[in-house]
Amino acid sequence: MKITVLSSNQPRHLNLARELSSFAEIVYFVSEVNTIFPGKVSDFFKKSDVMQGYFSQVIESEKRIFGDIDFLPNNVRTLAVKSGDLNMLTMKQLGDALLSDLFVVFGSSYIKGWLIDFLISKNALNIHMGLSPYYRGSSCNFWALYDGNPAYVGATIHMLSKGLDNGDMLFHCIPKLKEGDTSFDFTMRSVLVAHEGLVKAIQSNSIFSMPTVKQDRSLEVRYTKNIEFTDSVVSEFLSRRLNLFETDFDYPELLTPFTGQ
Repeated sequence: MKITVLSSNQPRHLNLARELSSFAEIVYFVSEVNTIFPGKVSDFFKKSDVMQGYFSQVIESEKRIFGDIDFLPNNVRTLAVKSGDLNMLTMKQLGDALLSDLFVVFGSSYIKGWLIDFLISKNALNIHMGLSPYYRGSSCNFWALYDGNPAYVGATIHMLSKGLDNGDMLFHCIPKLKEGDTSFDFTMRSVLVAHEGLVKAIQSNSIFSMPTVKQDRSLEVRYTKNIEFTDSVVSEFLSRRLNLFETDFDYPELLTPFTGQ
């Protein structure tokens, strides 16, 4: 099997390519590059002391769960582009990556134009970090915790669509809270369980016959944009010193949830 992944360049994104390469003949990894020092270097998220404090904890959790950035296996062919340039690529530039058996989107920028039409025609899958239809948009798992809804932290595997995170759903992935976990560890585990769930579904071929479920927009709790992720919001969140072991988990209705190990 040949798999094309459209993603980014943080350790969690590299992990998906690595996991898929463990059984795929070849993985074409189109990596949109952002700084690996968010909060410290102005990029998708702005540079500030507050953001640096927040993302230092994100990075610490990410390294604890996924390790540091590293070279990928030999059967991963990487095309690195600046974040936001994805929609400017031509068919010729993507070449063999368009001939894969399976297409997966995880953490890329918003895809438009001929590329989104092509991916939809190929039944591309999207990993949405957040539980649809409850939380959609940017930084969904942060906002779930911010709203006092830790049971809404997770991921949704759904069909790629032209709308943001609104494709027909296949299943939800729910992280387990483990002893010693911080809130940052918990949200990062939602990425890990999403990778585990997707890999298992692909390897078993069940992903190709799963029924899809349309999202009920009336169930939406919050739709967020990156502009709302401000210093004041983050500072307030950090000041709470959230302890998830002292929090009740009231889960919403979930679609064949995968919880991993």
